[in-house]
Amino acid sequence: MRVSTAISERGHGAGGAAIPVVDLARRARALEPELSDAVARVLRSGRYLLGAETEAFEAEFAAFCGRRHAVAVASGTEALRLSLVALGVGPGDEVIVPAFTAVPTAAAVRGAGAVPVFADVDAATGCLDPTAAAAARTERTRAVVPVHLYGRPAPLPDLGVPVVEDAAQAHGALDPGAPTAAAAYSFYPTKNLGGIGDGGAVVTDDAQLAATVRRLRAHGLTEPSGYEHTVVAGNSRLSEVEAAALRVGLARLAGGNARRREITATYRRAAPDMRWQSPHERHVYHLCVARVPERDTFRSRVPFGTAVHYPRALTQQPAFTPYLRDACPEAERWAAECVSLPCFPELTDDEVDAVSGALA
Repeated sequence: MRVSTAISERGHGAGGAAIPVVDLARRARALEPELSDAVARVLRSGRYLLGAETEAFEAEFAAFCGRRHAVAVASGTEALRLSLVALGVGPGDEVIVPAFTAVPTAAAVRGAGAVPVFADVDAATGCLDPTAAAAARTERTRAVVPVHLYGRPAPLPDLGVPVVEDAAQAHGALDPGAPTAAAAYSFYPTKNLGGIGDGGAVVTDDAQLAATVRRLRAHGLTEPSGYEHTVVAGNSRLSEVEAAALRVGLARLAGGNARRREITATYRRAAPDMRWQSPHERHVYHLCVARVPERDTFRSRVPFGTAVHYPRALTQQPAFTPYLRDACPEAERWAAECVSLPCFPELTDDEVDAVSGALA
């Protein structure tokens, strides 16, 4: 049995762009034969949900993150939503989020029944500006969700409310000693630790919060053998196949992060005058991003694939128009100029040199 995935993102580039932004087929090949063996192991076991693979992955990922508990769930969005619900966030409450992030950050807040409040981001990092977050706080604020954008650790605002870190792009970047309630991870296939489907995890030192998320992910089930449901909840379980695949990827995550840093450093040396996202010693470069004023021209000119993460700030998304309050001009400037360059561990040295040469 051989597992593969064909997701790739060639994006814009001159002449068809032979160098993609990401190529998951390469990752799958790099993980063989362990990946196929892991899937086959689950199939032979006959246990496909909440079994030994999930338990082992949770323990291994918690140890990797330097936290006491990890609870595997169905997606990164669910990890955020369930973290907020477990903290008691609900209808009538407000949650501060950066105006420049992927839509799921705000969607998770709405999924918890609360109102997302957009705060502007820092011009150098694209991450939540603590001063803007403080200005957005009201008597209804119950939590704040800083996003570690592109894998760069964001500052953590001290607003007197729980902090839930959106770590969807930041596997291996977080400070394990940070005084936060939880961190929510995504295992979407393109992530630094990506699976072969959707997945996520809530990582925390709070045993009660972890126990609550475990109940919430499985219809409020407290005692499986007695079918005892103590809270009304939905289904957000991670499959055993996904957990087994993630265990294979986790063993190579540190090396993959180091390769991403190496690739980005090469690009930055080649083009020091480009307006790069501000560096950080723990940045894991899920995406290597620069800001380019003439973005369309740049993308059409370069001989490699590019992408845009993200072409609209949340303040520019039609679905979130009802929640607009204050202008977030820096977030919208990031959306107008950001460009993602090829940056994944399986890039060859020749490909990295080709991108660097084109940028120079």
